[in-house]
Amino acid sequence: MIFLNTPERNWLAAGFGFLIAILCISSVISYQNVNQLTESSHKSQRTYEIIKGLDDVFVEITTAESARRGYIYLGNEEELDRYRSTIKNIPSRFVQLHQHFEPKSQESQKLAQIEALVLQRMSLLERSIVLYQNNASTVVYQKSLTAQSITLRQQIQTAIADLEQQQQAELNQSVEATKKGIHARKLIELWIIFSGFIAIFTCFIALYSQMSQRQRAATLQHKLAQQKEISELKLRFFSMVSHEFRTPLSVILGSVQLLISGNSKWEEERRLKNLDRIQSAAKSMQQLFTDVLTLTRAESGKLECNPETIDLESFCLNLVEDLEVSTNAGHVIQFQTQDEFTHAYLDERLLYSILSNLLSNAIKYSAPRSRVLLKLSGTTDRIRFQVQDEGVGISVEDQAKLFEPFYRGQNSSYAAGTGLGLSVVKKCVGVQNGTIAIQSQKEQGTIVTVELMRHTPVLLIQRSMKALTENNRPISIN
Repeated sequence: MIFLNTPERNWLAAGFGFLIAILCISSVISYQNVNQLTESSHKSQRTYEIIKGLDDVFVEITTAESARRGYIYLGNEEELDRYRSTIKNIPSRFVQLHQHFEPKSQESQKLAQIEALVLQRMSLLERSIVLYQNNASTVVYQKSLTAQSITLRQQIQTAIADLEQQQQAELNQSVEATKKGIHARKLIELWIIFSGFIAIFTCFIALYSQMSQRQRAATLQHKLAQQKEISELKLRFFSMVSHEFRTPLSVILGSVQLLISGNSKWEEERRLKNLDRIQSAAKSMQQLFTDVLTLTRAESGKLECNPETIDLESFCLNLVEDLEVSTNAGHVIQFQTQDEFTHAYLDERLLYSILSNLLSNAIKYSAPRSRVLLKLSGTTDRIRFQVQDEGVGISVEDQAKLFEPFYRGQNSSYAAGTGLGLSVVKKCVGVQNGTIAIQSQKEQGTIVTVELMRHTPVLLIQRSMKALTENNRPISIN
């Protein structure tokens, strides 16, 4: 989680506040544009319905006139039915048209005039039909009614065209006003967004500058902490090396002096005891040198792995025998194995570092004459080594730091040690792509499990190539 200081929080809050303000203004402008477009759309729909209604009225009255003529001059009763049906629709058309206008508006008054003219013409048409039905021979009077109807038709057509033209003009003005309003608001919106991006970019640059400075300061502080940690690590290393070397060197020098001064007087048993002390101290120094060298190579990435086929059973038996000879506490080291897992393709030097360190720790932190078990098992793909002791155990708190160099558990102060053993084991296991796990509780002993690949990819390829050469056929690698 990244924690920002007060200036950075202020810049960030200002940037987000300005962005929210821009979004709000932009939303308001967009809402106004949508409303204006909606209103323009409604007005266009209203104008279309008015013009269509007026046209329908004119069509209806024209159709009624045509039906009247067909009935009077041709005597067709079907034309009379068409006339009646058409006349019946005209009042409803005007009812729909009046709904689009305000009651006392100019448009409503013009529509009332049109309606009055239409009613006059409808009255003339009705008089013509009644006159024909009463006296079919009154042709001269019919011509007079027809002439009046034509005059009214022209007046109706002119009034309708005038109202439609007025509605169309108002619609055009509304559309033009909508375009201008939307265009103006669009320019304002673009200007606000552009200004917002500039402000946000400025805020981002300022925030980035502050965070970069803070990151550089944190990097510098981290480097200083690393240098301090390295200095402390070097101090601990030289302190440990000087302490660990001082004891075996003192043992070696003291034993050599005793051998020189009392060689002629001592019995063979006493002389051999001093030689064993010299040998044990020299092995301790050698082990320390080996651990330090292994750890240094691993940290620098130069720890090499040179696998070869190893007889694991013989290897483990020889290692157990060496440790039984070198230990003075009389620990019982047992070795258990399964016959089918006796060979593996591993680095013998690294495997020796792993098992010798684990067994040495088990012996060191166990009571004298207690049992230490080395178990060899595995599968067709992996080899498993388990080292089990009955020692003091490891607390949960210490288990999290066991693989750190020079770290020793809280309950290990009574036994001499460097704190390098498990670090070396971890590096040697890692370079062979293995795993290590520890199960332990205080005063209940410890079980360390190491798993390594039984066959490396190089060995599998070599075996496959050899089989391919011998059999001259493809080989699948599992």
